[in-house]
Amino acid sequence: MTDKAAVFIDLGYFSKSLKDEFDSVRVDLLKFSNKICGDCERFRTYVYDCDPFQDPSPSVEQKMRKANADRFHHILKMLPRFEVRLGRLARRMDAQGAPKYEQKGTDTQLSVDLVELCYKGIIDRAMLVTGDSDFVPAVVAAKNVGVIVEIHYYGGTHVSDELLEVCDGRFIINKEIIESCSMG
Repeated sequence: MTDKAAVFIDLGYFSKSLKDEFDSVRVDLLKFSNKICGDCERFRTYVYDCDPFQDPSPSVEQKMRKANADRFHHILKMLPRFEVRLGRLARRMDAQGAPKYEQKGTDTQLSVDLVELCYKGIIDRAMLVTGDSDFVPAVVAAKNVGVIVEIHYYGGTHVSDELLEVCDGRFIINKEIIESCSMG
């Protein structure tokens, strides 16, 4: 019997890493999801993102960014067995008074989805594409009910050591994987 796997993609992490490591190459997320599932049956891919920040009276540029994000999210939703979970983007000020944007709610939603699928016995394996130590408790909970949790990550400083330690399998997303899933 083939294991069922779910893929959990933190799109903020994935996009930043693609930019830093692979010069912002565009990746076909369906191919990527199927590739990291290997011989497992892909139950579903969950993509966690935020709409771009908009002021109460958005500028033309902010409206364009929102329209582009809406189109992208729609394309993802039309892929077979894909779910898009949206958090919100909060604007804060850094120590120098410059705006800094932070995702809110995406980490919590990913953790809830992971634990729910595991505790309901829907999946046998979880493929995480993220690097944040905030997911450690959810990974431990998933493992406690017998789910194998793998992390697919970029090398360097893009992943928490604590998250690496708690996952059952660790796989670096390398140039070969990205090229095989590239949209050209």
